[in-house]
Amino acid sequence: MTGRTILTATEVRFLNTQRVGYLATANASGNPHVIPVCFAFDGSRFFIALDEKPKRVPDAELTRVRNIQQRGEVSLVIDQYTEDWTRLGYLLVHGQAALLPPQTHDHIEAIALLRERYPQYRAMDLQDRQVIAVTSTGVTSWGTAQTDQPAQPDADSSAGRGLDFLPLARARRSVRQYQGRPVDRSLLEHLIEAARWAPSPHGRQPWRFVVLTSSASKAQLAQAMGDAWQRNLDMDGQPANVVATRLRRSHERIIQAPALIIPCLYLATLDRYPDPQRQVAEETMAVQSLGAAVQNLLLAAHAMGLDTGWMCAPLFCTDVVRDALALDSALIPHALITVGYAAQDPIRRPRLPLEQLIVRLD
Repeated sequence: MTGRTILTATEVRFLNTQRVGYLATANASGNPHVIPVCFAFDGSRFFIALDEKPKRVPDAELTRVRNIQQRGEVSLVIDQYTEDWTRLGYLLVHGQAALLPPQTHDHIEAIALLRERYPQYRAMDLQDRQVIAVTSTGVTSWGTAQTDQPAQPDADSSAGRGLDFLPLARARRSVRQYQGRPVDRSLLEHLIEAARWAPSPHGRQPWRFVVLTSSASKAQLAQAMGDAWQRNLDMDGQPANVVATRLRRSHERIIQAPALIIPCLYLATLDRYPDPQRQVAEETMAVQSLGAAVQNLLLAAHAMGLDTGWMCAPLFCTDVVRDALALDSALIPHALITVGYAAQDPIRRPRLPLEQLIVRLD
């Protein structure tokens, strides 16, 4: 196909808000094949990874790869569907596809773009896998991909900003047992990046994060917290066998998690008031914002294919956690977030129905 090959600014904005496209290829006989793909765009070419997701055959035997080798013509469709049909749109790119050899300049640039767009790719070994590059030979767009839309949807529109949030919130789960697979440092940094965009009083971000991945640090923390918890359980009159079981399980959760993140409250930068009432409110706002930061972190982890568990134990022994990790006295450990890849699907606790949660709706 020939014709317009350059994307407009509106089309680029549209594709940047979409997460999935559909790649159509055909073999030498013209038999079509379509598959959903993740993609990145560098302003002139689209890049599609041959990633580590489970495949039944080697990369060279994938239908899309064999089709591209037989005939390079492809089409890529990127679309948006919502129940509000005034906001439907699609971008159709006809192009010529090629396979980028690993470790070439174009390949390295393509992998960098894909990892920037999809944090999940940062944990995958893509350096030695080919990348599909699609060069446009013709562009067609329609609907919201073609014309600018208002920044805010109409009051009765459910389309929002193109982000489908509820499935993410519903799918997040609390995990206790993890695989031995380590978590890449770049993924952990991405979680903190998500956390730092949480709302906070006066924008002060009254929180700091401790990240632990070494076995020695995790074991030291688990032992110190275990000793403190045992004293508390003994004061509660728990039977010795119950205390031993609970301590063992807690210790295992901490040392077996590939990574730990300890969110700490940091009050040094908060506003100061002469009266206790406003000062208490200020600190309460800081605690609330810490919770928001942790929720950002949990949702970001789930979006990247990671799993997490929220342990509140540090609240009951803040001094012990500080001493075990040699933390500054201004840091107040509030939680312990385990991070990794779930060893099994956890049991989900039911949620209360909306009619019990909404006490007034005028």
